[in-house]
Amino acid sequence: MQQSENDILRRVRKIEIKTRGLSNEIFAGKYHTAFRGRGMSFSEVREYRAGDDVRDIDWNVTARSSKPHIKIYEEERELTMMLLIDVSGSRLFGSTERTKKNLITEIAAVLAFSAAQNNDKVGCIFFSDRIEKFIPAAKGRSHILMIIRELIKFEPESRRTSISEAVRFMTNVNKKRCTTFILSDFLSPKSEQAQLEDALKIAGSKHDLVGIRVVDRREAELPDVGIVEVQDAETDRKVWVDTSSRRVREHYAEQWRERERQTVEMLRRGRIDTATISTDGDYVVELIKLFKQR
Repeated sequence: MQQSENDILRRVRKIEIKTRGLSNEIFAGKYHTAFRGRGMSFSEVREYRAGDDVRDIDWNVTARSSKPHIKIYEEERELTMMLLIDVSGSRLFGSTERTKKNLITEIAAVLAFSAAQNNDKVGCIFFSDRIEKFIPAAKGRSHILMIIRELIKFEPESRRTSISEAVRFMTNVNKKRCTTFILSDFLSPKSEQAQLEDALKIAGSKHDLVGIRVVDRREAELPDVGIVEVQDAETDRKVWVDTSSRRVREHYAEQWRERERQTVEMLRRGRIDTATISTDGDYVVELIKLFKQR
């Protein structure tokens, strides 16, 4: 047990050195440009003046005072970042040197340190088909390291996926506007798509949502390795597949492309900026692209 604990501490330190360096050198400024100044908070009420926007009139105060008053807003000095982390069974897949879980951990750490560089709060929600763990937003290096530690060692109770559950929870616990990154492979059941789209629409009207799709190239196509038994990482269902059949491989690839198209379209309809990052890709390049497009 002690060895395992020491291993976790070493991994936390290794991730901190790598991701904090990236945050300091590359991302902090780009994060600041992309996300700062988007939130506006209520400041005070004053009497209406010629030229003021009538949409800002506070009708309650106006009625009480018999004079028109408007609400004054000011740019929020600090933001809150929420990380929605998919901890379902499919995150353990990876056909390269790193799994989707490893990639999610590094990306989350980079984002968290980038926010910390700008003195923003960072919170975290671990989700499967339920809320597995909620870490309220806070500041500081020790808080970020605690999140990274949880990213490494956390073991969920369930292996299934419900992104809509996490999005609804995030909306309920954050009354003030925040920037929310959803780190997931977005492989939720088809039966959940309508609920997810509704949840994203409601959350998007209150918060700044960003989707980071973590994928592995082996998910998109089957290798030709004969007859193999495959198992669903979330339901444990097992089936035998003849991967030597070209028709089977083509059908699988076509189904995957269709599912991917539907996911991308759903996020686009919700006006959610999205980056797709592969386990064998360079997440630094993709994150910079994401920040630049905002």
